Amino acid sequence: MKRLSKGQLAFNSLLLFIPITLVVDWMHGPATARFACACLAIVPLAGWIGHATDALAARTGAGIGGLLNATFGNAAELIIAIAGLRRGLYDVVKASLTGSIIGNLLFILGMAAVVGGARRQSLRFNRTAAGAGAAMLFLSVVSLCVPDLLHQLHPETPAQTMQTLSVSISIVLIATYGLGLLFSLRTHAHLYAAEEIEKVEPHGMSVGRAVALLAVAAALTSWLSEIAVGSVEEAALSLGLRESFVGVVVLALVGNAAEHSTAAMLAYRDKMDISINIALESSKQIALFVAPLLVLLSLVIGPHPMSLEFAPFEVAAVGISVAISALISLDGETNWLEGVQLLAVYGILALAFFFGA
Repeated sequence: MKRLSKGQLAFNSLLLFIPITLVVDWMHGPATARFACACLAIVPLAGWIGHATDALAARTGAGIGGLLNATFGNAAELIIAIAGLRRGLYDVVKASLTGSIIGNLLFILGMAAVVGGARRQSLRFNRTAAGAGAAMLFLSVVSLCVPDLLHQLHPETPAQTMQTLSVSISIVLIATYGLGLLFSLRTHAHLYAAEEIEKVEPHGMSVGRAVALLAVAAALTSWLSEIAVGSVEEAALSLGLRESFVGVVVLALVGNAAEHSTAAMLAYRDKMDISINIALESSKQIALFVAPLLVLLSLVIGPHPMSLEFAPFEVAAVGISVAISALISLDGETNWLEGVQLLAVYGILALAFFFGA
């Protein structure tokens, strides 16, 4: 049996917070304690979902493997968002989606460049694939800008019309995301060959065990997400934090914890192609699939329909993140200083949300 590294052991030690969360929730403990314990317990579960998905992808071939990664890569974020959707906490849901996008493009990519660039002069990757990913992300910026811009220019537009627009845009985004998968997995798969070769490595886990692990991790994440989201308003109030900051920074970092560590580890091993792919693909999944899917799901499970109207600063934050990540990635080369610059932009945006965005 393969021995776990110290980092993995430390990561899995957070599983102790699952029974702690159970006890704190059963005793109706303070909202801050429930929220903190649930978030800490979700972190290793997100890693479990990632490992199980990679194990399945390694045994199903590059095409289906890519689809599995696209489906389950943001499972923790999707589960957290659905929990918020059911409670009608749409501002928190939208903030967590914004946080996932800017976190992937700035924090994950920046950290990977710093960790990988600390050992070598420069990090090279496939700029054609990175450019295709960046172009898809600009589409997400357009999709977020249009509803907000229309509302600002024509505030008299009926709410029902705005909702119909959001549903229509969501269908376009999901269709475009599906065509993007066709592009990367079939018609232009050669552009992503390096990433797929690296991903298809033996994980020492059978398909049955991977499916069971995925099911257990998803079920536990769903339960913990209900606790975290259910206590987020009271916890934010008691800590003196804005709900937008909790959604953009705290919930997003919790949901993306596994991706953060994976991207940094791969960059350290000079596999920047995969790190770039993780950052861009995860952001595309959130913007072009998860967000529109939640709009459609709100018609069924939400107390009322959710629109694609994000707060103006959230739209601006996504636009800034897409622009600077594209600027840095389009030349097919990066270094540790560019990583620091990405992290600096993330820190500035996080501070803005903390102090009042």
